[in-house]
Amino acid sequence: MNAIISASRLASDLTGPNPPVVLDIRWQLGGPNLRRSYEEAHIPGAVYVDLDTELAGPAGAAGRHPLPDPEVFGEAMRAAGVSEDRDVVVYDGGLGWAAARAWWLLRWTGHPSVRVLDGGFAAWSGPVESGRAAPAAGTFVPAPGKVSVLDADGAAALARTGLLLDARAAERYRGDVEPIDRVGGHIPGAVSAPTTGNVAESGRFLPAGELADRFASLGADGSSEVGVYCGSGVSGAHEVLALAVAGIPAALYVGSWSEWSRDEGRPVATGPDPQ
Repeated sequence: MNAIISASRLASDLTGPNPPVVLDIRWQLGGPNLRRSYEEAHIPGAVYVDLDTELAGPAGAAGRHPLPDPEVFGEAMRAAGVSEDRDVVVYDGGLGWAAARAWWLLRWTGHPSVRVLDGGFAAWSGPVESGRAAPAAGTFVPAPGKVSVLDADGAAALARTGLLLDARAAERYRGDVEPIDRVGGHIPGAVSAPTTGNVAESGRFLPAGELADRFASLGADGSSEVGVYCGSGVSGAHEVLALAVAGIPAALYVGSWSEWSRDEGRPVATGPDPQ
């Protein structure tokens, strides 16, 4: 199944006999959650899910957005109406990072059919509703481990033996600036691949062929395993999604730079080159 869905296709599916469960994952880095924006207007039937509390565990040594407790995640998904036998569509405000995090977690825990709304809420031109949706409880039970995950040691090894992509902005990769974490730079051997290169000016993903060409130019030519990291496992999920659109499987280092940089024993590379 395609990992993304257009707004027009979603509008059609919502009027069909088996409409998908829709999750609103609007989120902003470092700010309060966007539940109020959701309550003001959202896609009909969509349920709000908070990234910081339901799609991640408490921040700490494992990073700013470590994997959530499967029980907490499962409760949130069932409360939102998610069941294994029903399609799920996730969206955010348009950047795609938060929606991709939900997409990745549902895949990691075994949901067979989940897609991201291409362009997010900004691309939606259909009717909207206000307030809070109250769906019937779902039955989804997470079964973690269905897609590949990297830890710090695995990311370090993959940077040497395969291809490890850094999804952050190029200036953070180089170490020119670091507005959030302890130190700037990148994992030695990682290749800079900002998520901004995955989308057009509209915020929608580039065509699959263009994405495949982009990743091939970065080294994802089918000859080695691919992994991705970012600041805290959010924009990195967007890169994994872009790779999936291009037909390239990739593992996510969930702890990402927020975990790596906390450990003073981990090496740090700076500048524009991988090494």
